[in-house]
This record gives sequence, structure tokens and C-alpha cells, in this order.
Amino acid sequence: MAALRAAVVGVGHLGRHHARILAALEGVQLVAVADPDEARGRDIARTYGCRWVPAADGLASGLDCAVIATPTVQHGASAAPLLRAGVACLVEKPLAPDPEAGRAILADAAAGRALLGTGHVERFNPAIRRALELRIEPRFIEAHRLAPYTFRSTDVGVVLDLMIHDLDLVLAWAGKEVERVDAVGGRVLSDTEDIVSARLQLRGGAVANLTASRLSLKPMRRFRVFGPDCYVSVDSQERYALLVRRKPGLSMEQVRAAARTSDPVAAYKDFLLVEELTLDDDEPLRAELRAFTAAVRAGSVAPVTGEDGLAAVELAHRVLDSMRGSLWEAQKET
Repeated sequence: MAALRAAVVGVGHLGRHHARILAALEGVQLVAVADPDEARGRDIARTYGCRWVPAADGLASGLDCAVIATPTVQHGASAAPLLRAGVACLVEKPLAPDPEAGRAILADAAAGRALLGTGHVERFNPAIRRALELRIEPRFIEAHRLAPYTFRSTDVGVVLDLMIHDLDLVLAWAGKEVERVDAVGGRVLSDTEDIVSARLQLRGGAVANLTASRLSLKPMRRFRVFGPDCYVSVDSQERYALLVRRKPGLSMEQVRAAARTSDPVAAYKDFLLVEELTLDDDEPLRAELRAFTAAVRAGSVAPVTGEDGLAAVELAHRVLDSMRGSLWEAQKET
């Protein structure tokens, strides 16, 4: 089959990695990169043997698919000419800065009958992917996504920058309506929020507690899901996942008897089945692009759809709306 002709729009910190992977991906030909920074764009184009253009306008001719990796506030303008021309687009997360802009992107895709995907790469992390396969019914979800201040992605706050990953995972895992959102957050170094804690009440009673910060001294990406008789703990940073289950047939009489032993902690551990989950070594971004280009080739839906991306943005704005009355700011020097 003929190679898919692909382009990357925006080759900054993340877009250059999209270009690197697409240039080497089997069945794909990277034909162009678009970036307003001529020196950067020409450097990436020269490295991967494709052409550089300053903007997405005019790229649609002869193109099968594109990745939109511009700043979030530019996603709509960058994707519109391609989607309307029928070019399949993978738009980096978050899909848009707000729900209205997200719905406009979906409308452009519908007008051009173009495949639209959202770049929620965390779903392709081997640890997350393996954990999702377990299909544990969530009763309680806990997530911590912390990072040092990088001075990037400051066009949006930490909810749309970092927490959006976990909001998407909650929606993908639970598949249930979020009935209530309570959040608190603060601005310290940015004009937007830098640290946020949110509590989500899901239909059916499950609860998710999410914390995101870009003020941490070191990164952390942990996601835990507790089911009726087990829990899975995922460390995306270390690419590690652990499943802990209650042994079948355990009775409360055994629990009471264990409490009377000389070493109840050791007795408790005997009640558990602990399994370190086997993971593959696939780079999450490569797995995402492989799945997206496979969908383009097959004419099927994207693995993470535009609708999925919009749902995450809508939930993110519910978090933002909830914390408006409690948002604090660091004291400014006079």
C-alpha cells in the first residue's frame, strides 16, 4: 500500500518528537512540517528530509494526515484548513482551550468528513494501557500529576496542561457521568492556576480525587484505582503497575483470627495476591501515532476521538468553574 503522506504543524518541544516518529514510522512518509519559526522549521525539515512551510495553509493538497502540535489557543486555526479539506488530524491535548473552541474543531471535521483524534498520549503509556485492560470497576480513583515549572504551556493553566490527562483517564475508565465537581487551586508563578485539587463525584457513587501541580521539585505521575476487592497502582513516570487483590474465599472469621496473632501485619499480607503487571517497552507517543495512522489507513474512528477530547475539555472547565471562588494568589512584592 502507498505510504500515508503526513505533516506536523508546530515543531516546538512536542511537535519535533511527532516529526521524529512519523519520519521513521512504517507506512508513513513525513512530507512537510509547518512552523512560524523559520530557523526551527527548516532545521527539523532538513533533519527528516521534508519541506518546511510557515503555516498550515496550503498543506492540504496531497496530504493524508497531520498532527497539530501548536499552542492550545492556536489549535482551531491550525486544524481548520486541513479538516475542512478532508485531511485526518490528530490534535494534541487539550483539544481546545475551551468547550466552544472544541465544538468548532468538531464542526470543521464534520464539514470535511475528516477523521479527528485527540492526542491524549497517557492512554498509550504501557502501565496505563495494561491497567485499563483489567476493567476494574472503579469505586475510588486517586491521581497525582506533579511537575517542576518548565515555563512551557503557560498559555493555559495546570488544569488544561496537566490535570487534563487524569480527567480523560477518569472518563475513559469509569465511563460514567460526573455529577459533582469541587475544586480548589492557586496562582503562584503564572497568570493562570499552577496547583489544583479536585474531587469528582461520579454517577453511581464512585469518587475521584485529582491533584495537579507545576510547582513540584520533581515530577510524579501516579494513578490508582480501587475496586470492590482489588486495586491497581500505576506509576507512569517509572512505567510501573501493580495489582493487589483479596484472595478468593477470604472470610471475616479469618480476618478476626489474624488480628489475634502475634504478627497481624504479616497475617494481613497473607490475605493478598500481589502481581507486578508485565509491560511492553513501546514509547507512548509512537504507540499513539501508530494507532492513529492505522485508523487513517483503515478509515475507522480514532483511538481517542475528537468527542473524547471535547469531553475532557468540558470537564476541565467544570473544575475551573468550581475553583473560581477559592482561587488564591501568591503575595506580590511591592
